[in-house]
Amino acid sequence: METTRQNKIARLIQKDMGDIFIKMSHHFTNAMITVTAVKISPDLSVAKIYVSIFSPRGKEEILSLIKAKKTEFRHELGLLEGKQLRIIPNLDFFIDDSLDYIENIDKLLKN
Repeated sequence: METTRQNKIARLIQKDMGDIFIKMSHHFTNAMITVTAVKISPDLSVAKIYVSIFSPRGKEEILSLIKAKKTEFRHELGLLEGKQLRIIPNLDFFIDDSLDYIENIDKLLKN
């Protein structure tokens, strides 16, 4: 169960990471990246960021680029949230495949 503080920080990180992806979009040409969810650990030291990737290239390729630039994203997040958070959490990125799952269920129900 997440606390109110965890939820507030998760929403703040989700909003700011969306802005950072827009700002750093030149690294990900022909890809649209959306932050769908953020889960933060109880001690606020780790943020699991779930992204939805729409790209002609493979999702795994884009995810590996995101993971390679993890320190840059954390630095940008620190610049945006430095006054609000004492410790900027470590960032872990994951692909959010819930849309694919919903699409598969919908396809199965139509048959």
